[in-house]
Amino acid sequence: MTTTQEGGCQCGAVRFAVSGAPKFVANCHCQSCRKATGAACSTWVGFLAENTQWTRGAPAFFASSPGVKRGYCRDCGTPLSFAGEQWAGELHFLAGVFDNPEAFPPRTEAFTEDALSWAPRLHKDTE
Repeated sequence: MTTTQEGGCQCGAVRFAVSGAPKFVANCHCQSCRKATGAACSTWVGFLAENTQWTRGAPAFFASSPGVKRGYCRDCGTPLSFAGEQWAGELHFLAGVFDNPEAFPPRTEAFTEDALSWAPRLHKDTE
């Protein structure tokens, strides 16, 4: 049985669906994600691109760095997705834009060397 999860932007103009289990769920601490989301860290849920689809509207994209494009709603500004050449064939969604974000607890962290000293960490005491 395939699990499907849905999500979208704050105004509802852009919606998506994903199927299957995510490849990863990770908190990213890089400066680029901080700037893109306005948060101390961003929780990303990665899927194979072939298991994702935009079901209403289409996101606008911003090339935040070479080989990276970030999807967002052009109407309300909600950041939605990340696609990068380094992870070709994958599409990553911010956990908070899913209808049921509780389904995606982070399991790991990325770019911890860039983490803010006060940012929440999964395993700060063991590093």
